[in-house]
Amino acid sequence: MKQRNAKFEIGQVVRHRIFPFRGVIFDVDPEYANTEEWWNAIPQEIRPAKDQPFYHLFAENDETEYVAYVSEQNLVSDDSDRPIRHTQVDELFEKADAGHYKPKAIYRH
Repeated sequence: MKQRNAKFEIGQVVRHRIFPFRGVIFDVDPEYANTEEWWNAIPQEIRPAKDQPFYHLFAENDETEYVAYVSEQNLVSDDSDRPIRHTQVDELFEKADAGHYKPKAIYRH
């Protein structure tokens, strides 16, 4: 099995290379781990390879906030230092430096 290292990390702010949205990474899959139905819904001419990291994002565009699942090849770093307005970001992260959030400590009893 070939080992792959993720290019991006948890808490990093990224933007989509093609579509107008950005977000904070909250999880990483070493390779595609979604449904075949979701995969087949992507137009074949822009469908990414499955054998690369895929990232779960708290994403936003100009109109709304949502959760996105994006291949590594379609992400670039966003160092704009603009805050992410997605409500779940403030629940799980705190602002670190430009382009990054750090996970909040979670205390359990």
